[in-house]
This record gives sequence, structure tokens and C-alpha cells, in this order.
Amino acid sequence: MDTTKLIELLNGDLELEYRSIVQYVQHIATAKGAEFQSTIEELRAHLGQELDHATALAEQIDFLGGVPSVTVPSVPEAADTRAALTLDLELERGQLERYRERVGQTEQMGLGDVTEAIRPLLQQTQDHVRDLQGALGL
Repeated sequence: MDTTKLIELLNGDLELEYRSIVQYVQHIATAKGAEFQSTIEELRAHLGQELDHATALAEQIDFLGGVPSVTVPSVPEAADTRAALTLDLELERGQLERYRERVGQTEQMGLGDVTEAIRPLLQQTQDHVRDLQGALGL
């Protein structure tokens, strides 16, 4: 893989972080039900971390000579809070897989510094998956 392809993939990751931010804002605002109150607080924490992830990705894209994307993918609508959390879980699972791939790809390219910048995103995303699985009783 060359740097141009890596930048393209990182921009895809960045766009999904933008989607996460918008999606979490909407889901926090529209969540209903006493059983989800603690989950809403977890989502607030996730929201801040998603912004940190987007910032870290944008910095790495710039470091590699690329231009960080400003495209926000569309956010699917959810019928209720459980459906919203399911959408959040699906998005986080996809991001987790992408970050696993990125860590391997950057290691293969000899970009240890980029790998180390992405590794915390991988760990936090895994935590998000666990939190959402717990909230959904999975």
C-alpha cells in the first residue's frame, strides 16, 4: 500500500467519525426511557472521544501530506432508543474493524508513529462497543 491509499482510507475513517459525532448528538437528544439514562451519560463521554478521534485522524492525514476530509456521511434515522443504540453499535463495530486494519497497514508500511497515534482510537472504540453491547443486553 502507498501513502496516497492510506490517506484515502484514513479520510474514510475520519468521515465515519464525523458521522459518529452527528449520530451521537442526535441520539443523546432524542433518547427516551429511564432505563437508558446511564447509557445517555456514556454516550456523552463517547461523543467527546469521537471528536478526539476525528482530530487525531485529521492530524495524521495532514502529517502524511493529505487534506483531511470535510464530508459527513448521512446519518440513518432510528425509530426508537433501542434502534438508535443498535445503529451506534453497528457503526462502532465497523470502526473497530477499520482501526484494526489501519494498525496492521501502518505497521506494514513502517509508520510506527502513525500506528501509535491510531492505537488509542482502537482501544477506545473497543470500549464503546462493549458499552453499547452492555446497554443492549448483548
